[in-house]
Amino acid sequence: MMKRLTYILMVIGLFVLTSSNKSTTIFIIGDSTAADKQNPQTNPERGWGMMLQGCFDRHVRVSNHAVNGRSSKSFITEGRWQRVFEQLRPGDYVVIQFGHNDEKQDTARHTEPGGTFDENLSRFVREARERKATPILMNAVVRRNFFQASDGSAEDEALRNTKYEDEQVNSDTLIDTHGAYLLSPRRVAEQMGVVFIDANRITHDLEQGMGIEGSRRLHMWYRPGEVASIPNGRHDNTHYNVFGARLVAGLLADAIAEKVPALRRHVRHYDYVVSQEGRGNYFSLQEAIDAAPAGKRTVIRVLDGETQLPASARSKRIKVVR
Repeated sequence: MMKRLTYILMVIGLFVLTSSNKSTTIFIIGDSTAADKQNPQTNPERGWGMMLQGCFDRHVRVSNHAVNGRSSKSFITEGRWQRVFEQLRPGDYVVIQFGHNDEKQDTARHTEPGGTFDENLSRFVREARERKATPILMNAVVRRNFFQASDGSAEDEALRNTKYEDEQVNSDTLIDTHGAYLLSPRRVAEQMGVVFIDANRITHDLEQGMGIEGSRRLHMWYRPGEVASIPNGRHDNTHYNVFGARLVAGLLADAIAEKVPALRRHVRHYDYVVSQEGRGNYFSLQEAIDAAPAGKRTVIRVLDGETQLPASARSKRIKVVR
């Protein structure tokens, strides 16, 4: 009897241990505002999805499939959605955010709000559910636009080639550039009973709160010579830099936590995130340690790379988590 009881307890213990170590995957599909970026060591551009892993504990894995320049249409026609669909497992989540490129007029990407855009979003939702995954719909993040007429910023990918210059401003409040494309994700979410996160409102409030000049700090705004890889500088109101992407990722993680209780306990706000792949605000643990203020408790999440605290950190109150 005692042996049988011992065996049962061992099985229960193994089950609990296995369950506690099980990770949940959040897939992201979308465009350049969320996408991973190449050459992060020299390129300061980041998508918010690239930084999202640093907003969760180790029990949540972020798999970012957002790609520069894609719309809901081209993401399907290029086979990108099919590859995500095949990876989905019960219990996974799919964050769906399009709009920036669905607005474009070329036939490869253009969709109509209330028509093909809604149809594509509905397909993502329906097929995610077929795999017993949970879809989360977001509308597009705001473009930083304080000008009441078009200033050419709608072609997001071309912004990487623009030079730094003083911008045209004739409004002290942000001017919307997305129109009806913001309504489709909300409408589909209501029709299909899906979690909806108003990413446009969240980022609007962030940028408006920082003001005309302050909000430049979120984006790829660099003067000539400020970044070696961008010698002519850049004036880009769409794409985020490290600071902006990390800030937006944190706000969207909080919004996910509010709407999805199962993920709420896994959301974290670390003081610093270390990643050699550019998924944090430091590339090495030593850089984060050097930045940590003396006398203040600092929590550093290391996504990849060295986790051993060097002797130089003993004078600071630092906790490192993997």
